[in-house]
Amino acid sequence: MTDLKDKKILLVISGGIAAYKALEIIRLIRKAGGTVQCILTKGGEQFVTPLSISALSENPVYTDLFSLKDETEMGHLRLSRESDLVIVAPASADIIAKMACGISDNLALATLLASNKPIFIAPAMNPVMWENPVTQDNIAKLQARGIMQIAPCSGAMACGETGTGRMAEPEDILEIILEQFHTYKPLSGYKALVTSGPTYEPLDPVRFIGNRSSGKQGHAIATALAAFGAKVTLITGPVSLPDPFGVETIHVETAHEMMLACLAVRPPDIVVCAAAVSDWAADIFSSGKIKKDRKQKPPSIALKENPDILAMLAAPSPHRPQLVIGFAAETENLLETATRKRLEKKCDWILANDVGTEKIFGADENHVYLITGKDTEDWGKQSKHLIAQKLAENITAYFKSTDIQIAAE
Repeated sequence: MTDLKDKKILLVISGGIAAYKALEIIRLIRKAGGTVQCILTKGGEQFVTPLSISALSENPVYTDLFSLKDETEMGHLRLSRESDLVIVAPASADIIAKMACGISDNLALATLLASNKPIFIAPAMNPVMWENPVTQDNIAKLQARGIMQIAPCSGAMACGETGTGRMAEPEDILEIILEQFHTYKPLSGYKALVTSGPTYEPLDPVRFIGNRSSGKQGHAIATALAAFGAKVTLITGPVSLPDPFGVETIHVETAHEMMLACLAVRPPDIVVCAAAVSDWAADIFSSGKIKKDRKQKPPSIALKENPDILAMLAAPSPHRPQLVIGFAAETENLLETATRKRLEKKCDWILANDVGTEKIFGADENHVYLITGKDTEDWGKQSKHLIAQKLAENITAYFKSTDIQIAAE
């Protein structure tokens, strides 16, 4: 992992109790050798002082768009252009909404709008505010524009409520900053295929059956592999997430369509099957809406088995990927069932998670076990982004240890 020597980080601190964590972020960046300049919003000033920020960063703190001294030097342009990376931490619901709309009525917003450097946001807010569709729409807009999110965590909030909305810990934010400056892309030259989201199997033009999946874990894995230099194709079922930046994304609906899309991009070197593919589809599709008749019993629906995409990709063949990774979402006997699934599907690794005891679908955190055949690792509960990061690191270590080299195109 590289350090931050000669790197300049611009830290935007918006309003929220999590602003106190910004002081630790500054300390960690400085400890890693980086330089920090800070913009403190009016809301942020209610929680931390310019003096404390200046003392830790050893730089002036900028607060006012209309400062005569700062703007004589075109401060909002200089701050954005002289930095190597911009972090908004904490990113309140207010600043996220204004960024999504392109509002620039203060120094922080004007600097963000004028920036041509990578921007990360670390949201922090009440759980209900975080889950509000307006906030999620704003996040999606920013991600579609290439602004990257450091996902919030679950836990007890300062307001007394519990849920997702806690800002990521400073150590995790530093890890992501360090990763951004990786000049060595260890998976450069490798092709990766990732499946994500659910599949919808139509019963008639109106109804369908399918599996629960937000696609957050699969999309995070595609993003992480791309950041490590892999050429990634993401095949996703219906989700409300934006396409990951820098990843070729193919949208499908049914398991059959996903299978055909996977076959079309073969042969990749790495496959990660994170999609929640429906095991069954309707044996007969009704061209008209199936009517409800109160005088009749509910209709019986005959099902047929869908193609097993993971088993198909992992099957021995001259074109089999070097590394095939599956997921096992189980409600009981997690490790035993996942271990058996790895053997039956003939995949190399499997990531197992228990979906029967806590909220996993749609959440920003997951608790997974990596089963490789040699051992089983408990990765604990952490953000789906960090799980994706760790998986990319393990994939890199695998290819390095096996001396498998793929010629770059």
